[in-house]
Amino acid sequence: MKGTARVIKMYPFKECNMKTITASEFKAKCLHLMDEINRTGEEIKITKNGKPVSVLKAYRSLPKTLFGLHKGKVQSRDDLIAPLDIEWDAG
Repeated sequence: MKGTARVIKMYPFKECNMKTITASEFKAKCLHLMDEINRTGEEIKITKNGKPVSVLKAYRSLPKTLFGLHKGKVQSRDDLIAPLDIEWDAG
């Protein structure tokens, strides 16, 4: 297999819905774009001479623990601990 190359996708971001701007446009609107990205959570691909060179995305700190991560975000309308009127055999 001499002379064959394997192509590996090295971009861990979603390119399909990502907004793209040129480096010169980014330079002119940098502070505004940073505020917008922080507010919306979207990502922007920055290109130079038509080739992607960077991605601007919001910084999100990681929680110290995953316990309680979704507290207050998940709701249930049922009584999850009420006994069921179903007979079953665990044997």
